Amino acid sequence: MTASAGSMYERAAAAVRDSRLGEAVRRTTDSLRTGRRRAVRNMDDFEALREHARRIRAHTVDHLDYYLAQLAGRVREAGGHVFFARTARDAIDYVLEVAQRHRVRTVVKSKSMISEELELNAYLAKRGIRAVETDLGEYIVQLGGDRPAHLITPALHKSRAEIVRLFEQEAGHPLSPDTQSLTAFARARLRQEFLRADMGITGCNFAVAETGSICLVTNEGNGRMVTSLPRVQVTLMGMERIVPTLDDLDVMLELLARSATGQKLTVYTNLITGPRRPGETDGPEELHLVIVDNGRSHLLGSEFQEALHCIRCGACQNVCPVYRHIGGHAYGWVYGGPIGAVITPLLRGVPEWGQLAEASSLCAACTEVCPVKIPLHDMLIGLRHRVREQGRAPLLYRALFRLWANAVADSRRFGLALRLWRILQRPFVRDNYWRWAPPPLSRWLAERDLPAVAPRSFREWWQTREAGSPDSPSSNRPVRSSHATGTQHPGAGCKSPHGGEMHE
Repeated sequence: MTASAGSMYERAAAAVRDSRLGEAVRRTTDSLRTGRRRAVRNMDDFEALREHARRIRAHTVDHLDYYLAQLAGRVREAGGHVFFARTARDAIDYVLEVAQRHRVRTVVKSKSMISEELELNAYLAKRGIRAVETDLGEYIVQLGGDRPAHLITPALHKSRAEIVRLFEQEAGHPLSPDTQSLTAFARARLRQEFLRADMGITGCNFAVAETGSICLVTNEGNGRMVTSLPRVQVTLMGMERIVPTLDDLDVMLELLARSATGQKLTVYTNLITGPRRPGETDGPEELHLVIVDNGRSHLLGSEFQEALHCIRCGACQNVCPVYRHIGGHAYGWVYGGPIGAVITPLLRGVPEWGQLAEASSLCAACTEVCPVKIPLHDMLIGLRHRVREQGRAPLLYRALFRLWANAVADSRRFGLALRLWRILQRPFVRDNYWRWAPPPLSRWLAERDLPAVAPRSFREWWQTREAGSPDSPSSNRPVRSSHATGTQHPGAGCKSPHGGEMHE
């Protein structure tokens, strides 16, 4: 349960240097963003639907104990088994016990990011149980000995050439590089795995408390194979992935596909309620629902509780300028992007993972696109405060921000700081931008532009204007009045830095 090699900064730096990775991530996320925008434009009530979904998620998480108890009761009434796993180890041990009791040798899996969180495949392999991913993207990632790089498109970091090489190694002979041939190979291989598997393991998009149903959505149909052919089914569910009613599920499904891929609905929507009943021809003989806490309960009642509202659509990853430059692996654990930068420190520990909160420009694009209105940028700021309070922020970082706080707290100190900065910046500035700087600022400038401090601040300009100085840019120009208040508009007639007038 540890981070990938190196610090987050080292992983991010390596990702930025990988031009092929950057192009692959941007191409995929651009496509997903375009699909979402098109889907949103075609809905008249999208914002009302988002607000409705936010209220559903807030109500559910506020009353999570009630709905989990209701869900467990309904699943058991339908003939299933329910296990509450407080830790990752509890969940793994339970799955392993079920597998060993049924003498399972092959497991097929579908739609289960939480199994990545638990590192389940590795534990099963140590016990001689072979787990096969059946989502095409996850299958590619597994063949490469890799981890998913995105919630929706886990293999977005792989090029076609890399996929061809992986498939040829698995096939033992050359393959045609066209998409149809590659998917046909994967389909033929996975079909045999479905038929020989003793156990199916799935994730859970949503569980419905009132019916005890497990909802699984896919675009490939493999979810139906995993839940209908093996004689034992285990569903792993994060404790927050629950809705009270089928009507509430309908709202979430309306938003999930549109936010994730721009579809109105995913191709396959599966509702599973209990194991196979007498007279039914398919379905598992035994169904187990494993409800996983693994740190989630610590968020309840905290300022970060809304992080549990996430429906795992990946929309925040697709708009995040940081994720679009470094991809998912730089975040070091299972979840990348803004949601990963929030929940990873909260689930795994701020001391070890708090640096992820720095992986954000705080542009709030993630909050703007979140289908359930999670204030992700506010949470990232909150995590930065927590890192500072625990003394985990670098000494130089703390010193600089302490100086900044002292300067901006008093107008005279702020004015003095600006005058000093204008003098200090002169050796580094050309054409109104910083062109170089000594460490550690040089690292920051390597990927960003830093405008120079202006020759005059707005306050200084305003004072000269009030004094009627002849060098005021608007001393001979009439000032517009506000029709609403009768006060003068201080920015009237002010030139933009590009030469045009700035208008309201």
